[in-house]
Amino acid sequence: MAFGGWPEAAIDFFEGLERDNSKTYWTAHRAIYDEAVLGPMTELTEDLAGDFGPARILRPYRDIRFSKDKTLYRTEIGAMVGFAYIRLSADGLGAGNGLFHLLPDQLARYRQAVAGPPGAELGRITTAITAGGAELIGHDRLKTVPRGYPADHPRAELLRYKGLAAFRQWPPEPWLSTPAAKDHITGFLAATAPLIAWLERQVGPSAEPAGSRGSRR
Repeated sequence: MAFGGWPEAAIDFFEGLERDNSKTYWTAHRAIYDEAVLGPMTELTEDLAGDFGPARILRPYRDIRFSKDKTLYRTEIGAMVGFAYIRLSADGLGAGNGLFHLLPDQLARYRQAVAGPPGAELGRITTAITAGGAELIGHDRLKTVPRGYPADHPRAELLRYKGLAAFRQWPPEPWLSTPAAKDHITGFLAATAPLIAWLERQVGPSAEPAGSRGSRR
């Protein structure tokens, strides 16, 4: 079945889950989750996979074994499509695209590229992305440029990132329950495609063991 958007019941489900993050609530509303939340996300990711890469929907259950936060369920549904992360929550629809967490070997290549001639291209790409309404994010950002780089480097801001991705959030609006929701995501992915291409050329995958790899969100 083709993606047709998320019904209002999807937002209502997450608003309720934020108020009552319990097995009782989850069990009582599981059918709503399956039909109004998971079903549309499955349809959307299947539609996107052919153009943007393999898709995987994340589990709704939180791993609380080593966390101080013992809430049982994620208050959003998230999915990976290629390099991109897509989420739906009570706050609306969000999408990220990039390398959110750079491992040491990736970070070294990223900084070398940013500081050198390829960095000028990245500067133009990120300027266009932010002008289009998205923001730049990463799992961490230094307060100053990393050691060994001049403080007045023209791309000092980009050198401070330890992961680089673009992110866009849309609040719940009527179009969310229509096929236009897919258009918002595909428009974002198209706008951020130059960032992905740059990261693939200049940074590439990590040679670190698979178990140590960070998120590609």
